[in-house]
Amino acid sequence: MPRKILKPEQLKFQPRPTYPYSPGTRGGSILYTAGQVAWGSDGNIVGVGDIEAQTRQTLSNVEAVLKEGGADWTDVLKCNVYLKDMKYFQEMNNIFSEIFPDNPPARTTVQTPLAEECMLVEIDAVAYVGD
Repeated sequence: MPRKILKPEQLKFQPRPTYPYSPGTRGGSILYTAGQVAWGSDGNIVGVGDIEAQTRQTLSNVEAVLKEGGADWTDVLKCNVYLKDMKYFQEMNNIFSEIFPDNPPARTTVQTPLAEECMLVEIDAVAYVGD
């Protein structure tokens, strides 16, 4: 099964790390997004100190990868949410529930250090695109 690398235009401005990764990959009917953070269109983190703004931008970046691979939110099977601090859980959850008001995907949420001090949330997703 051929693998397709997903690099949405919306995410091409991001500073590229020195290690190899793609914003997303699709193999057959399964699509994986890399962990997305709140990079804005100017290449800077949106909403420094504001978990709601960062969650919205992060989900927007996840959505861009999904669209590039032919999927949308209804195709998402699983999300992983990484929070800098669990004190942000309820605010993140409120925004997450706007995207998934009914029939949300399976989800794991953990507290962990993130790549940069100003990052409050990172989210990745797995989707089934269909045949």
